[in-house]
Amino acid sequence: MSDTPVSPGAPAPASVDPVDPGDPVAPASVDPVAAILPEVPAHIDTGFRARVLAVIDRPLVAGFAATLGVLAALVLGSAIFSISTILAYIVLALFLSLGLDPIVRMLERHNVKRGAGIGIVFGAFALLMVAFLVFVLPPVIAQIGQFFEALPKAIDEIPQSEWFLSLPAEWQAGLGTALDQLAATIAAPGFLAAVGGGVLHVAAGIVGAISGGFIVVALTLYFLASLGAMKGALYSLAPARNRPKLTDMTERITDSVGSALIGSVTLSSLNAAVVFVLHLVIGLPFPALMAVIAFVITLIPLFGSVIFWILASVIALFSSPQQALIFFIAYLVYIQIESYVVSPRVMNKAISIPAALVLIAAMVGGTLMGVLGVLIALPITASILLIIREVVVPKQDLKV
Repeated sequence: MSDTPVSPGAPAPASVDPVDPGDPVAPASVDPVAAILPEVPAHIDTGFRARVLAVIDRPLVAGFAATLGVLAALVLGSAIFSISTILAYIVLALFLSLGLDPIVRMLERHNVKRGAGIGIVFGAFALLMVAFLVFVLPPVIAQIGQFFEALPKAIDEIPQSEWFLSLPAEWQAGLGTALDQLAATIAAPGFLAAVGGGVLHVAAGIVGAISGGFIVVALTLYFLASLGAMKGALYSLAPARNRPKLTDMTERITDSVGSALIGSVTLSSLNAAVVFVLHLVIGLPFPALMAVIAFVITLIPLFGSVIFWILASVIALFSSPQQALIFFIAYLVYIQIESYVVSPRVMNKAISIPAALVLIAAMVGGTLMGVLGVLIALPITASILLIIREVVVPKQDLKV
């Protein structure tokens, strides 16, 4: 009984019963650290919570462990960067083997053994490389020097040409200022040094490409000969119930990759041949050089032909507006034929990709790996889209 006096009229204080420590419904004291930890099932090691609390209580240990993890990641990244050239050789050889495999299988369907088919394919490839080195590369190198030698003279002759004098006065003033700036840039020592450095870089790249080419050829031969065994090893890693689905998807992806690579090289070769013939017929300079540039640029799917069309038309203006107009119209006609007649037949087995993704993939691949990245960007994107459509989307559809 409390001895505290209660004033008249005031409400009586509520009686508070003492808490019995043994009462099962009595609120227990809550550990703030334990409250944020996940509830651990009884069958899991009971020392889990103690170890977590020990780590939290020792921040230096946790920080040291995190630092070691970061250092390990940096070392691994540095190691991968140091062997990036070898990885590029492996990727190129793998994609070349996937691109050549459809040709080898076509020969197998005509009762040619796989080893003999591989020998025939590589013999034809070697002949093409020899023809390129003997008949294409020397005039291309010569025309590169001729191009940079003739460019300043061509710029100086533009203001005296008939088509320039026929332009309105304000157009002549603006175009003349632009030509003066271009001539000053070309004549600057920095530009000449950059061009010289670029030529040396290209020469060093050619030497490196020749040495790396032997490695790529050896790897491609190995991958092409053992492609079936490699696929079988991949299938064996999956559970037995998933192997039919994995086999079907892998075959579709490899067929699409091979079709895309062969199709891209075929379309680029046709572009180069058309450009070479057009330059000879129209009388434009540097036909071999422009054909090689066309081959490289048109490896970009969908947009490569348009990019080269604009670039080559601008370069042709330095020779003659009439010749540039003829090339502009003739190559535009070829682009339409390629888009609606040639490309659907050449790329009939490739997986369809939205145009925006094609451009994004080409830019990302070109930024990361140059021409090789542009060449393999489309097959990789097609493979990712196929996996999303066949695996990810069906699983999401089952979630209701």
